Amino acid sequence: MSLPTLPDAEAQCVALAEMIRPNLQPGTMLVGIHSGGAWIARRLSELLGLPGEIGLIDVSFYRDDFGEKGLHPQVKPTSIPFEVEGRPLILVDDVLYTGRTTRAAINELFDYGRPASVRLAVLADRGGRELPIYAEFCAWQVELADSRELVLEPDASGRLQWRYVDHA
Repeated sequence: MSLPTLPDAEAQCVALAEMIRPNLQPGTMLVGIHSGGAWIARRLSELLGLPGEIGLIDVSFYRDDFGEKGLHPQVKPTSIPFEVEGRPLILVDDVLYTGRTTRAAINELFDYGRPASVRLAVLADRGGRELPIYAEFCAWQVELADSRELVLEPDASGRLQWRYVDHA
């Protein structure tokens, strides 16, 4: 399978913001999943002109494969600086694949309260779902072999960019 050309991640953030804008409800807050989702949530907050801080979530302790893989060496703190109870939330991640990271994030969010709604926004959906989870807002649908990973990272100037990683 030939690799699709990598799109401009910054342009994707702008497109994602425009998909979200007409669907914003009063009090909507963004929650980014570390690390790629956190970067995107910050961009979206700026582009949408949302007041207040975004939430940041690390799902390391909520993953269903925690027993097999152990703790990720780059655990980041979860920070939800607003009331979750009764609030519309948009959960933000870089890549939607099996749905397990999203499930773990939702489990963690409910430890902070019961939101009015949780909608998912991603830059890339690569299919391969193992759980019934979908992104309501998605900038790019891409098919990749299981041996390939799609990685979002900031360049030296802080601009977000995509790269492929091959696994044996």
